[in-house]
Amino acid sequence: MIYLRENFPTAAWQGGKNISEGVLYTQPKTADERVEVAEACVLHLDLTLPTLIDNMENTTDLAYCGWPDRLFLIGEDGRVFYRGANGPYNFHVDELEGAILSYLGEDATKVAQILDDGTADCEPEETTNDHATAQ
Repeated sequence: MIYLRENFPTAAWQGGKNISEGVLYTQPKTADERVEVAEACVLHLDLTLPTLIDNMENTTDLAYCGWPDRLFLIGEDGRVFYRGANGPYNFHVDELEGAILSYLGEDATKVAQILDDGTADCEPEETTNDHATAQ
């Protein structure tokens, strides 16, 4: 996840849920302030995935048009493999899951099983020591 600029700063529109839950932040003016708000977001939402933070020039947001929310799958080569519609109301997690499985190809069976039940049906590989020890 990449935290972009604040979606609902206190100087702008506030949803009832933000008000009732006390999720009220000004738009950060410094990188340190943005880090503080992003950390609060991660804690409040109980996120467990790695979270990066866009710089104050909003380079990631401007490059990917990610605001307010958007799902992407970026390949190992740095190219966009999947770009979802603007969220949160247009999120289609099933599309992202399909894109992940397509991207992974033959490894998709293991991933699908992990997504279904949180386990992988695989045995640890045996290791052997074929190297002679020098005496």
